[in-house]
Amino acid sequence: MPPVTRTWLNQFYETESRRVLATLIRLLGDFDLAEEALHEAFTAALTQWPVDGVPDNPRAWLVSTGRFKAIDQIRRRARFTVSYEDIAEQLESELATEDEEEQGIEDDRLRLIFTCCHPAIAPEAQLALTLREVCGLTTEEIASAFLTSTPTLAQRIVRAKAKIRDAGIPYEVPEPEQLPERLQSVLHVIYLIFNEGYSASSGNSLLRHDLAAEAIRLARLLCQLLPDPEVEGLLALMLLQDSRRAARVSPEGDLILLEQQDRTLWDQQQIREGIGLVLRALGSRRFGSYSLQAAIAAVHAEAPNMDATDWQQIVGLYDALLERYPSPIVELNRAVAIAMRDGAEQGLQLIDALLARGALSDYHLAHAARADLCRRLGHLDDARAAYERALTLAQQGPEQRFLHRRLAELAEN
Repeated sequence: MPPVTRTWLNQFYETESRRVLATLIRLLGDFDLAEEALHEAFTAALTQWPVDGVPDNPRAWLVSTGRFKAIDQIRRRARFTVSYEDIAEQLESELATEDEEEQGIEDDRLRLIFTCCHPAIAPEAQLALTLREVCGLTTEEIASAFLTSTPTLAQRIVRAKAKIRDAGIPYEVPEPEQLPERLQSVLHVIYLIFNEGYSASSGNSLLRHDLAAEAIRLARLLCQLLPDPEVEGLLALMLLQDSRRAARVSPEGDLILLEQQDRTLWDQQQIREGIGLVLRALGSRRFGSYSLQAAIAAVHAEAPNMDATDWQQIVGLYDALLERYPSPIVELNRAVAIAMRDGAEQGLQLIDALLARGALSDYHLAHAARADLCRRLGHLDDARAAYERALTLAQQGPEQRFLHRRLAELAEN
C-alpha cells in the first residue's frame, strides 16, 4: 500500500467516492446529508490514515465513518428541532442492527442510477442528477456542458432531489416486470449524455470528450451490474461512434464528414470491442433499438473506405429499425443510406416526402441532407435554399462553418 498522501487520497476519492456516496444515500435517505457525510468521512481519512494506515476495507470504513458523522450532524440540528432527534435515534437503531461489512455496495450504485432516472422526475432533471450524483461532475461542469446557467442547473438538481423525497420514490432496482420500461429511461439518459459529448447541441466545439467518456463509463458500469443485451448494445453503439473521434474534427476545430475522414485515425481497439458486443447482443435475440443502431455503426467501422461500405446491409438494418422503432430520424437516416445505395434521386424523393408531411421541418440535418443530395444532382438553386434553411436552424459553430463553406462553394458555380 502506497503512503497515504493527499495526492493518493485524491486519486482514491476519484475512483471510490461515488460508490461510497451511493451507499450513504441508501443508509441516510437524503442526498445532501449523504454528500456532506461523504466529505467529512474523507476529511477524517486524510487525518487518520497517514497515522494509522489504510483500513483493511477502506470503503466500509468510509461508509461507517460517514454515517456516524451524519448522525452527529443530525444530533446538532436536534437542538433546534425535535424531529431531528427522532431521525438520529432511528439511524442509530439501524446502525446497531446492521452488519458493517461492505455488502451490496455495487447494488447501491445500481439503485442510485435507477433513482436518478425515475420517470417521475423531469427528463432534463434526470440528466443533471445522474451527471451530478452518479458521475460526480460538478454543477458548474454540467451547466457548462449544456450551456445552462449554474443557478438554473442547480435548481433542477434541487427540484429533482425534492421530488424523490416528497414523492417517496423508492431507492431500489425495479421489480423484474417493471425493469424493461425503467431500463429504457436509464439507457436514454446515458445516450443523451453521450450525444452531447459526441456532437454538442450548440456552442463552438463539436466534441465534449469528457461527457462521451462519462457516458461510456456509465454504460460499462451498468453492463457489470445489470447484464442485458440492450445495455451491451448501447455500450457498443457509443464505442463504435466514439472510435471515430480523432478523425471527425480538423486541427482548427472544423467538421470532417465521414467520407473525408482519415480512417487510420479510428480507434481499432474500440471498434473490436464494439463489434464483439454487437454480435453478442444480436445473438441473444432480445436486442432493441440501440443494438440495431450499433450494428449499423459496425458496418461503417468495418469498411476500409466509403466506397467499400455495404450499403445494402445498412439499408436492411434501417428497414428493421424502422419496422420495430419507427421515427422520422430513422426515416431520414434510411433515406440517406438509400441515396448511397440507389442514387441521390431516390434518397431525395424520400426526404422530400418526409418534409412534406411536416416531419423534421425544424431539424437542420434534414435540410442539410436534402441540400447535399440536390448539390450532387446539380440542382444548385434548391441546394442553396436548403443549405440556407439548415444554417438558420444550426446551433453549433462547426456545423455553421461547414454550411457557410458549402454555400460559398455553390456561389462559385
